[in-house]
Amino acid sequence: MVTVALTLLIIPLLSQPTTHAQAVAGATYTNPLPIAIPTGGQVESCPDPSIVHTPAAAPPVTWYAYCTGDPFNDNDKDSSGNYNFHKIPIVSSTDLVHWTYQGDAFTSNNPPPAYAAPDSGFFAPDIHYFNNLYYLYYAVTKTTFAGGGSAIGLATSSSPTGPFIADPKPVVEPTPNPLCCDATSRRDTIDPAVVTDDVTGTKYIFYGSYFGGISARQLSTDGTTSDPATTTQITIDNRYEAPFIVKHGGFYYLFASATNCCNGPLTGYSVFAGRSTNVLGPYLDREGVSMLDTRAGGTPVISMNGNRFVGPGHNAVYTDFSGQDYFLYHAVDLNKPYFAPTTAFPTLTRRPLMQDPLDWDSQGWPTVRGGYWASDTPQPAPAAQPGQTNAYTPSFAADDALGTLLPAYSDEFNGSIGSQWSWVRQPAAGTYGTEDGSTFRFNTQDADLYETKNTASVLVENAPTTDYTVETKLRVTFPASGCTLNCRFVQGGLLIYGDDDHYIKLDHFADYDTRQTEFAKEFTTTPLYGNTVVGPPAPAPDGYTYLRIVVKHQPNSTETYRAYTSDDGIHWVRGGVWTHTLGNARIGLVSMGGPGYQTNFDYVHVYGPAGTTSAYVAHFVAQRGQHAITFGWRMAMRRGVLGFDLYAGAHRLNAHTIAVHNGPIYHYTARAGETEIGSRGFTLRVLLAGGQHITVWTR
Repeated sequence: MVTVALTLLIIPLLSQPTTHAQAVAGATYTNPLPIAIPTGGQVESCPDPSIVHTPAAAPPVTWYAYCTGDPFNDNDKDSSGNYNFHKIPIVSSTDLVHWTYQGDAFTSNNPPPAYAAPDSGFFAPDIHYFNNLYYLYYAVTKTTFAGGGSAIGLATSSSPTGPFIADPKPVVEPTPNPLCCDATSRRDTIDPAVVTDDVTGTKYIFYGSYFGGISARQLSTDGTTSDPATTTQITIDNRYEAPFIVKHGGFYYLFASATNCCNGPLTGYSVFAGRSTNVLGPYLDREGVSMLDTRAGGTPVISMNGNRFVGPGHNAVYTDFSGQDYFLYHAVDLNKPYFAPTTAFPTLTRRPLMQDPLDWDSQGWPTVRGGYWASDTPQPAPAAQPGQTNAYTPSFAADDALGTLLPAYSDEFNGSIGSQWSWVRQPAAGTYGTEDGSTFRFNTQDADLYETKNTASVLVENAPTTDYTVETKLRVTFPASGCTLNCRFVQGGLLIYGDDDHYIKLDHFADYDTRQTEFAKEFTTTPLYGNTVVGPPAPAPDGYTYLRIVVKHQPNSTETYRAYTSDDGIHWVRGGVWTHTLGNARIGLVSMGGPGYQTNFDYVHVYGPAGTTSAYVAHFVAQRGQHAITFGWRMAMRRGVLGFDLYAGAHRLNAHTIAVHNGPIYHYTARAGETEIGSRGFTLRVLLAGGQHITVWTR
């Protein structure tokens, strides 16, 4: 049950605006959520939402959402044909399905604060109710203070629809970047999120974005000022923005968004989470990596799933009257990614209002719609009124399983590069080759594959014509933090390569002081290139990161590409999905973005479609009983096999062997304690001569 986001239930009942009838049994919603304008038309872009409702004790309950001030639709223009950018639109609903525009928070009669520059935007509202007032925190993107910069403003009202009166001073003033630069720099002081420590009652305001990271300060009792001396860094810079905090099961969970919010059909915006028992962190992800670490910890909560919505992010969380948590967010519809072009805004990204259930797995980690993420079909409506029920039943998505290892497409790089490989733009002699007889060394190049810059070398091989999975294990030798040379965007990784301008890429890269895994798509239609991120890489420069792309051909002649990453080869982070039309593309390896480092590829493994059996294992079975799971398998390939390791989570189990004439049969029964450990998954790995482990089965 979420407790932090819904500290708003004691507000007095106010006059009710005109809304649609409340939801009834069997009601559904379909994304994006419709928002009617009383004078005609629809609000088709309502990004960065925040939500509140009137008290349950005085039904009918009315819900209010507040959004960043985009134009509403293609016709929302002034007399000169310029788009109208609203000053925090307010919309309302009694059923959480049908919404109605109620007006803007700021108008000519109740204007924004005087310190806002004339061309400032008013972004990312965060609504709360305390001290018998509505507190609307928001970002002022440009200020008139010396040195300029952005700030967090506050406006208050006795009504959820206003009038909102702007405080004359910001809650958080423009400040220098705490992690770099000089005193004249101005960090991103945007995206406010207020949270209350449920033990001490102290209120904090979180804020920030890529330039400066996310920070938190203690709020005054009246909520109007923050204390600069209490500033605490919450995340590393160059990774996250749009914080939102909830309390669940003894932990505070920080939700934060990553990458570009507004890149049309290539928007890779996605939400990640970390948790802490302390409201001020540190926030760790499921892998135990801090969101302050240079490896930029964070467990995916929602990303693209291959349907028509991309770039899901900048969320709020609410709990309906059945107790089901919901994720309120925006995304980009591939069917209508942009507003109609104008001279000033030729590619203005449209970001409609979305919602889906927020579920919690057995280990307490949040995921939208059980890991299936954004819905594009009718879904059971939330319980918007007291006494209503919700027909939604959580179902959790499984990770993609591996099929048969395909030796003809795989390479261990033991002493040489396999004959199946060839070069696109062969690099100079001495800049690549096998190293220590067991890895492929590829020096990072002062070259790239990015938009119109197509100068990097690519080592390519043909790919299977069926569905397949390709996996590599690599390290890039840039330092763990900072750069002794300019290493921003230095990377090593894996391609599904149609040509220089049509590909999918999964890589380990450096971005200033962070080390991240990037999942990107390029094609020849503007904006050409888009990316998202996945899980934390292994520590540089010596740690090996595992990258995996699952390729599935679709009936409409497109393909879906899902990313997985791992920092140990056992525990995998399931990332987002890009769709593309690459046809029979090739598998490629790159090492680029700047000179001075090298990428070592330990192997490339290619697996056939899921449902087949590994070349090393035959007749694998996993039978679940009331208190145990029994596993059994038979060795299918003897050559080079020293044995098998079965893991429950990170815990290695010892399989028992029965020798038979046609090869050993292995079995193991994992009982209660081990099945609990294995709730994060079971993994079977084959141990080969030379010490190499290959994952042959996951569940």
